[in-house]
Parts: sequence; structure tokens; C-alpha cells
Amino acid sequence: MNVLENGQLWQRYCDRLSQAAATLKRPAAPTNAFDQAEGTRYLSRLIRLGLEIYLESGDPEFPTFYQPSHETAKIGGDNPDNLYLSATISGKHCYRLTGNIGTVAYLSIGSKANRYAIDGTMPSTGELTRAQFRPDAGGDFTIIASVIPPVEDVAWLPLAEDSSMLHLRQTFLQRCNETPATIAIERISPGPSMPASVDPGVLENRLMAAADFVVGSSALFADWAEKFMSRPNQLRDWGQDMFIKAGGDPQIFYVHGYWALQPKQALVIKTAVPECEHWNIQVNNWWMESLDYRYHPVCINKHSARLNDDGSVTVVIAQRDPGFGNWLPTVGHAQGFVLLRWVKADCHPVPGCRVIELPTETE
Repeated sequence: MNVLENGQLWQRYCDRLSQAAATLKRPAAPTNAFDQAEGTRYLSRLIRLGLEIYLESGDPEFPTFYQPSHETAKIGGDNPDNLYLSATISGKHCYRLTGNIGTVAYLSIGSKANRYAIDGTMPSTGELTRAQFRPDAGGDFTIIASVIPPVEDVAWLPLAEDSSMLHLRQTFLQRCNETPATIAIERISPGPSMPASVDPGVLENRLMAAADFVVGSSALFADWAEKFMSRPNQLRDWGQDMFIKAGGDPQIFYVHGYWALQPKQALVIKTAVPECEHWNIQVNNWWMESLDYRYHPVCINKHSARLNDDGSVTVVIAQRDPGFGNWLPTVGHAQGFVLLRWVKADCHPVPGCRVIELPTETE
């Protein structure tokens, strides 16, 4: 009997999704109703992302750019200053990318071997930053993405045989005052002129990959959470390989930490600020989602930070504004994670941290 008959494929999909409940039951995961509610919502968001990535936008012959993380579906310490765009591609094909670089502070595109549905990795197979887009005087660019370098004199984004995704990062200093980049993609190697009708085997593979993505990615970032919890109320360089293997930008140096605070406590973070194209620091919940930056000031960056007289910066994670430094609110959370990015920096300071008691509001 065909696996699509009598709802068998749908049942397999649902059965696989149910295994993601293991993330909610991890020994280190918070068990209170508030954090478990966020965790349950997080898994539902991963379902949405998985279906978009693997099912709706999963055809490498007819790629389109989609958002793999955004305000209401988040993954892996998503950057509140970023607009992420991705496209499904194949190293078997050649693609032309066209667009305009806009005015964003930092722009990069990478080709990736997306194995999130297999082993939770996404190693880079090629990278370009803004200048390497070779924009003209008006900011327009053409990029060829291929295994073999193009004959024409344009920017080249290398692919590998196992490349399966393009990932565009554009990072804002002040989103409301900047123009996002625009980008379009087309396959230019030989192939069909229009997508085929639904193929049962292709549908099965993509639907199950979407379920594997939910299970695998939620487990991956829970592993990170447990690792970071080993050093409470500290930020550390945990080694960059783990972040690059998960799809991080090689031009970014990632510093993660875990915080756990009582209502009247604050975590004071102080660091030197290097010469860099961009930097920011944000607070995340236990599930590695940024807190809701649409309504709360949960991220501070190179533009918004108030520096100390010596050029350093002090950041304070607390339930309420302590009246000094740059405040990152906990938004009702008693624990979570903090992520600092140094982007194309000349050095990579690791901040010092200390927990303090806040005075009562009447003092």
C-alpha cells in the first residue's frame, strides 16, 4: 500500500514531530509553566519554519528567498538586528543573483551544506561580504553562485557539490533609518522551465525532512543551553567551530553566556569595545529565542549603546532598569542566555560579569 494512502504519511510526520517533546523534558530545561509555555510555542514555530524551508521553498530548480527566522519564528539565538533571507539550491546547478546592497551596516551571503534535518550542522561552502558583491555606483550587483568559477566578470559565490542553501544576513544599526538590500535568484543551468506537479516521493522526503528539522534543531540548541549553563552568570568564548558548523558567519565572533537571577538581582556585564563593523548584545530565553524585540529593548548595538568615558560599555540584565549602564530587561524570565557578537572586529574581548543586588525602588 502507498505510504500516502489512508493518511499514513501524515501520521508518520506527526509521529516524528512528537519526538521533539524530548526537548521540553530535558533534565536541564525549566519546568515551570511560563518557560514550558514558551518552549511549546517554540516547537510550534519550528514546525512553521520547517514547512517553509523544506516543503514550500524546497525546490532547488526554482529557488526563492524566504525568511528562515523572524519576529514570530526564531531559532538559535536569532539576531534582533538582522533580516535573514535563505534560498534552497543545489551544487548541481548554477544560479544568478541580482539586487541592490541597500544601506545596511553589514551584509553577507554564504553558501551552506544544510544538514539541520540530518545532524544539526550547516557548514559554510562559500562566503561573500558587501565589498565582494562588487556593487556598481548605484549599489546594484550580480553574483554567480556555482561550483565552477564563471567566465563572465562578475562576483562569484563558490558552491560545493553538497551545497543546499544560500543564507543572506543583513544587519541594521537603526532599522527604521536604513534601506534593506534586495535580492532575487534564478537558476541559469539547464533544467525544466516550470515546476512539476506534486510528486508523491518528493513530497514524502520534504515533509519528513521538515519534521526531522524540528526534532534535530531543537535538540541541538538544547545541547548548547546545557553547555552554557555549566558557567552561570558568565560570558565565554566557547570556541567558534560549533557556531560556524551550525551556520554562523565566519566574520562574526560569538560570545555566549547563561544568566540566572533573583528578582532583585542584576548581572552587570562590562567589556572593552574593539574596532569593528558592527557589534550587539541581546538576551534570549532558555530555548535560544531572542526575547520579543518588537516591544522590549532586548538588544543593544553599536549605534544605540551608551559608552563609558573610557570607551568601554556596561550592560545590565535585570528585571527593572537599574539606572546605570545599558539595560537589557528580562521580560519576566528568571533565567536565559545572553549573546554578544563582534562583527569583523580587530580583536574579540570577552566581557567580565558580576551579579549585584539592586536597591529597592523606594531607596
